[in-house]
Parts: sequence; C-alpha cells; structure tokens
Amino acid sequence: MIPDTQIEGWLREDLGHHDVTNEVPGETTGRLVAKASGVVAGLEAAQSVFDYLGVGVVDALEDGAAVDPGDELLRVEGPARDVLRGERVAVNLAGHASGIATATHEAVEAARSESDDVRIAGTRKTTPGLRGLEKRAVVAGGGDTHRLDLSHMVMIKDNHVAELGLEGAIEHFRERVSFATKLEVEVETVDDAPRAAAAGADIVLLDNMTPDDVAAAVDELEEHNVLAEASGGITLADVPDYAATDVDVISMGSLTHSAPSLDLSFRTGA
Repeated sequence: MIPDTQIEGWLREDLGHHDVTNEVPGETTGRLVAKASGVVAGLEAAQSVFDYLGVGVVDALEDGAAVDPGDELLRVEGPARDVLRGERVAVNLAGHASGIATATHEAVEAARSESDDVRIAGTRKTTPGLRGLEKRAVVAGGGDTHRLDLSHMVMIKDNHVAELGLEGAIEHFRERVSFATKLEVEVETVDDAPRAAAAGADIVLLDNMTPDDVAAAVDELEEHNVLAEASGGITLADVPDYAATDVDVISMGSLTHSAPSLDLSFRTGA
C-alpha cells in the first residue's frame, strides 16, 4: 500500500500552486497504452494516484504482464479535471517501473540461456523515495529484490575490511547480528572467497571479478555451505558468461539506476 503522503508529494510536484491546464469540465475515460513491447510494473502506484483523486479504475493488467504496442494497461473513468491531473504522474511511475521490469526480464532470460538456477537481483542503487516502486518492478520482471534496506542483511564491504581486517570484520559483526540476519562479505580476489566462508560468512560477494575468476571462486566455495554472488558492473551482455559459472546470484545495479522507461501513452475519450 502506498501512503497518501507519498501520493500527495508526487501530485504537488506536478500540479504546483495554480493548475489551470487541467480545468476541463465533464466526465471522461482515460487509457494507459503501451507504445513499445515490454513487461509492465508500477500499475499499483498508478492506480493509487487515480484512487486518491477520486477517479475510478475500471480495468488494469497485473504487474509482470507482457505487452506489445497498442495494448491497454489501465483504464479509468471520472471527472475530466481529475483524470488529467493524475495522467502525467501515473504515466511517469508506470513507465519508469515498467522499464525496470523489462530490463530485469531481459537479464533473467539471458541467464536462463546458461542456468535455470541462478537468480538475477537488484541492489540498493535506487532512486530516493522510489525504492519500493523500483524493487517491486524488479520482482515483476522475474528478479530478486536483494536486501530492501540496511536492516535486512549485514554486508561487510572493502571499507570494513580496511578498518578491521577480513576475519576481524566478520567476527565483529557476527557478534552483533541477530540469528535471523544473514551476513554477506564482499571479496575482490579468488583466494579471499574461502577465507570469508571459513570465517563465518553466509554469502560471499565476488566483486568486480571476471567470469573466469568467479568460476574459480565458486569452485573454492564448493566445500562451504554458503551462497556465492557475483556483482560489479555486470551488463546484460555479460549475464550469460556469469550464469555459466554456477554462481548462485548475479546482482545488477543497472536494473534500477540505468533502465530506460518503457514508452507509454495516456489517451482520453472513447
């Protein structure tokens, strides 16, 4: 559920203090239509905008549905003034989220060409204020959300290791973490992967490694009961090579910070 305060903020940003543009009398119908092929997401957010304005949502696709140009994603009915006031916010939210879902779906399909088991995951490289929308879009595209915020998992990164050493950092956080919270450790060399696992990591993040190095690290981790995750500048073109390494997770910041919006259009009238 999207809080009213967030919807109010979105609308206030677009409408300003004196909206004359949308002072249109009467009732109308509005349709959100795809202009490109992709996977849709963000429709819950779009519906919430119209609900807040008192506009009725007549029909809507489910997030995760595949669409082609001309397909209708959402249909609303209500006062023309309010339909038009919600139009741009709804299009922007759904277009942005659908772009993320489409990019995620493409990455998942690329991974499936080599492995049925590897997960494609998002990261915390999200737009401030839109993380919930973007993470749900990753799921709509068939991906994994990874951690939603810092409380969901402890991740030991290079700065922690620089201050405390690899084993020291793992011991430091292992003593403080709840039994229900996993501990992930970022390493940059193949040799450090089994060190991290032996010291108590639940997940070993193989950062900025080539596919060959990831494959070698995965082999080194085979005797340890841990998950292996590859991350760091991985592009869609790279995904099959990383998926072929038998790594458990491929995380991609580009899914949220670089995915282009899916081209959508909002049309009123019959």
